Amino acid sequence: MSDSDIADSLQHPRRSLGDRHRSQSQKYVNLALDENGHVIQERVVNLEWGEQSARQAVLHDFTNPENWKVLVRVKSLLGDSEGIRSVLEDLFSVLGRKPEQLRQLEHIDFLSSGYDLLIASLEADPLDPDVWWEMACESQDVLTEFLDRTSKLDLRDRRANLLFSRRVERIRDSGDEDQFIRLSKIILAQRPTNHEAWTSLGRMHERRKEYSDAWLCYDQAQICFPSNTVRDDFKSRMEAELDGKSKRKWKSPGIEQRVDFLRKMEDMATPISLYENVEEDIAEDPIREVEELVSEGKLSEAFFMTRRMAAQGVEGALEINQELRKKMEGA
Repeated sequence: MSDSDIADSLQHPRRSLGDRHRSQSQKYVNLALDENGHVIQERVVNLEWGEQSARQAVLHDFTNPENWKVLVRVKSLLGDSEGIRSVLEDLFSVLGRKPEQLRQLEHIDFLSSGYDLLIASLEADPLDPDVWWEMACESQDVLTEFLDRTSKLDLRDRRANLLFSRRVERIRDSGDEDQFIRLSKIILAQRPTNHEAWTSLGRMHERRKEYSDAWLCYDQAQICFPSNTVRDDFKSRMEAELDGKSKRKWKSPGIEQRVDFLRKMEDMATPISLYENVEEDIAEDPIREVEELVSEGKLSEAFFMTRRMAAQGVEGALEINQELRKKMEGA
């Protein structure tokens, strides 16, 4: 099974597997070094095995900074400058930043400075949501910057979306419900297949008695993950409550409200930073417009557009939406 196949199958970081692979990597590395920490050429194959285990550690648990450190360390021992650069680019994707930012470091010697760059990035933007929240509580500037820049980041990467979902959960738990709702919508607009985030947002709306918004969120969650019956369960709860009071049936939001909701999500689907210096070219043919969005890599925007088109009865839109969902789940 390839790395991409494994990544597609993982819905959450698996800390135990990450720890196991990291420990195995460290054992291989130790076998390749002498007592002074120098590589024994006859044992360099151990470094290669260590590198493979380190990659597996990051693959299974990208939230543990130790896994990234081990991977960069072993690549440094192998003299793999481009490999270190690739790891940093990957970390930038997880943190929602543009990998192109590394172009500013073209003249940097990654063999001598790559590890320090990794450490600096991890300290400035911790992968552990609890560590990040501690920083935010200690410095209002950290939280203010986060609230401001989230809409400008590229959170389409599965890992980035999960990381930022966990961060906004900390904001929710602090009592700032409005910011949680705002940020959750930004995160979900960029990766609408994050069914757990939809469910979490739906529960917040339901708790606030914003029932139409709750249904819309639960509906998205169940569409993205059909075995998650949150929409049907919510409908049953609402009907039971209404039956007990006035014998009325719960009515889900109408087509107009659904279309308005999907259009708003569609507008937020592409991070602001990706629109810089880009002229909009709106096609008259909606299907062609979807195709153009897909060709530009704007899958989330195309997803919400086809959902809206399906709600409006556009022929073929639902089938395209289902194909987009499958494609996004594999990305």
